[in-house]
Amino acid sequence: MYFTGITIAVMTFLTIGIWHPIVIKTEYYWGTRPWIIYLFVGIFCCAAALFIENVYLSSFLGVFGASSLWAIGELFEQKKRVERGWFPMNPKRKHTYSPKVSA
Repeated sequence: MYFTGITIAVMTFLTIGIWHPIVIKTEYYWGTRPWIIYLFVGIFCCAAALFIENVYLSSFLGVFGASSLWAIGELFEQKKRVERGWFPMNPKRKHTYSPKVSA
């Protein structure tokens, strides 16, 4: 039996799963400003995946890079979720928006 496919699937699932809390914490502590870091990490990882022969490492870098690029959009969506009150706002950080208060 060959476990390459299932191993890559588990690795992909875990990689995508770890990005969810990373995006939430990033927006909480720093807002959307780090999106440029996500961009550079994503481009670097995707480019590096093209030059690595090992299928596991290449797959991981490709998935990690694509997840990093996807996280840019999620970071701005997280900002909207915070504005709607779906997630907590960091009271110690200066915000350029005010939370909507429902009566």
